[in-house]
Amino acid sequence: MTVTILQRVRTGRGGCDITSVERGGSDITSEEAIRSDVDVTVIVPLHNCGPYLDRCLTSLLIQRVALEVVVVDDGSTDGGAALLDLYASCHRGVIRVVRQEASGGAGRPRNVGLSHARGRYVFFCDADDYLGPQALERMLAMADRNGSDIVLGKIVGHDRKVPISMFKENAERVPLGDSAVYNSLSCFKLFRREMLERHAIRFDETLLVGEDVVFTTHAYCHAEVISVVADYDCYHLVARPDGTSIMQRPGSRDPVSWLRMIKRPIELMLTHVRPGDLRDHLLRRHFRMDAFGNLGRPFLDAGEVQRKEIVAEVTDMCERWLTDGVRERLPAIDRRRIAALQDIDRLVRLAHIESASVRRELTALRWERERERHRGREREEGREREGRLAISGKVALSTLERYDRPEITGGDLALVLRRRHAVPGPCDEVVVPVTGDCAGFTGTVDVTTLSSGIWDVHVSVAFEGVPRLARLGADGEGLIAPPAPRVVGDVVALPYFTHPYGNLSLDIGGHVVAVPGGARLVRARWAAGHRLVLDGEVSVGAEAPAADTVRYLVWRERESSRERREPVTVGEGGRFTASQAMGRLGPGTWDAYLELDLGGPPARFRIEAVPEVIEHPRTWWRGAIRWSVRPYATAGKGRLSTVVRTLGPRTFIRRIVR
Repeated sequence: MTVTILQRVRTGRGGCDITSVERGGSDITSEEAIRSDVDVTVIVPLHNCGPYLDRCLTSLLIQRVALEVVVVDDGSTDGGAALLDLYASCHRGVIRVVRQEASGGAGRPRNVGLSHARGRYVFFCDADDYLGPQALERMLAMADRNGSDIVLGKIVGHDRKVPISMFKENAERVPLGDSAVYNSLSCFKLFRREMLERHAIRFDETLLVGEDVVFTTHAYCHAEVISVVADYDCYHLVARPDGTSIMQRPGSRDPVSWLRMIKRPIELMLTHVRPGDLRDHLLRRHFRMDAFGNLGRPFLDAGEVQRKEIVAEVTDMCERWLTDGVRERLPAIDRRRIAALQDIDRLVRLAHIESASVRRELTALRWERERERHRGREREEGREREGRLAISGKVALSTLERYDRPEITGGDLALVLRRRHAVPGPCDEVVVPVTGDCAGFTGTVDVTTLSSGIWDVHVSVAFEGVPRLARLGADGEGLIAPPAPRVVGDVVALPYFTHPYGNLSLDIGGHVVAVPGGARLVRARWAAGHRLVLDGEVSVGAEAPAADTVRYLVWRERESSRERREPVTVGEGGRFTASQAMGRLGPGTWDAYLELDLGGPPARFRIEAVPEVIEHPRTWWRGAIRWSVRPYATAGKGRLSTVVRTLGPRTFIRRIVR
């Protein structure tokens, strides 16, 4: 298998034919200096990763960039050296091997690899991970377009947690102080080597865990242009089944050790970033993810003594670096933690609230009915109030079973609707008050207040003043069915459940849910000018749409997809009339549609017809051309189509000769 793969990628790009097997700390030879056309140097620290090395190196060799791979063998003892030497001999000048005594961490081998790097850019790849086939090509193209100093490529986790907040969309140039890129402090990025050398940016070799956090923090402080490739899976972060990687070992994320370590990159950042909004933005990341992150589930896992140590470290960070600007940027639960740093029992309850899952259930979903007073008494008209959707449910907090499970009662409730794929803002979130409590609540959504798009429905509940937000959906047994679509004014509202999770969303305008409805031909007749007049009825769901939503009669030619549009006249009850001068269609088979504008993409319904209501074919002469038009109902589904044919003199003579 390995030999076959090597043969397939042996002729890949990589420059001159040089084999290098070196010792750590040795000088770059004159032969090495020949390679001056390297775009990317990939540095691979290696320690006992033999089972994963083949996949890693193959993923690097198939990259379509001018690259070199520097593998630093940090005292491996698992026999992977033979495979490494085989790769180096088959890809001379592309793969170089540097061997050194085991250092115990990834910091020293990465620094040694940097000292041997010659590419314009440097990328770090662990030997048990791998790259997507187009990863470096896409990241390098992004860097060259923008003169980037750092390029983040989307990271995909395989049984490993990965950052996601910075990978929502591609970004040619993203500001450090107004984005989520600083949330990602791993070194699995593309770095401009000239920047690293100019500012002496290196890994902290004294750290077993967190050395890449120090490195990446330092690099961010000097990066003038940062870019993001979010539309491609660039880096695959893999968990070893045997759990032997450093970050998978027990105690690798010991809360106290982590809190002490994280002070180094914070102090380094503070020496480069002046007080102000940018510093507060960066500090918020360290407080939110590092300090207060260890007051969550790790705090519940800790014993009594360790909890006191965690609190002491977090308190020290707050006393040194918590500014008013940082505090304003923190969520409510973290501000409550700050107030409770002297109350460990309160911190435990807050950890339970944050770590617990929110159990929520949709119990009813219906269009609200309107009650009207008639002749002095109230009676049910059986008519839905226009655009008001009643949503009922219940919610509770389910604390983790392995801990003592305190009783936590919910408080303030609301429904929250958020427009999908929208930039967060006041117009893209609607808060709907509810009646009732956690055991049973109801909120009424006025869909006329929602703009066109997909709106996801959440339930917001405060537990001891800490808000939790969760998607609201039906159970997996399908006991709650979405109500029929409703046309409100000139917009269609379609409640639906997402697949596969069954969460409730509202499609305003018919963006992802097909608009149910139809158009039926009542009568077709010929009029002057060889016009075919269509009388019919249209409905959306069980209702007649508003007159101004019915826009065009559309004729679409099957083979060429050409279209002709004609205006439509609409009467009461969804009745419509439209006509088409058939001589304007041209030869072909044309299918008839009715097009509606219901607040989203155009909704088209094929016009249904039965043979009895369709007019007979018509033939006429226009100059020397004979036209024939035959309207008909298609077999099976019975939809209106028309065949248009023309016969000129040449065709007529050719038929006679035959």
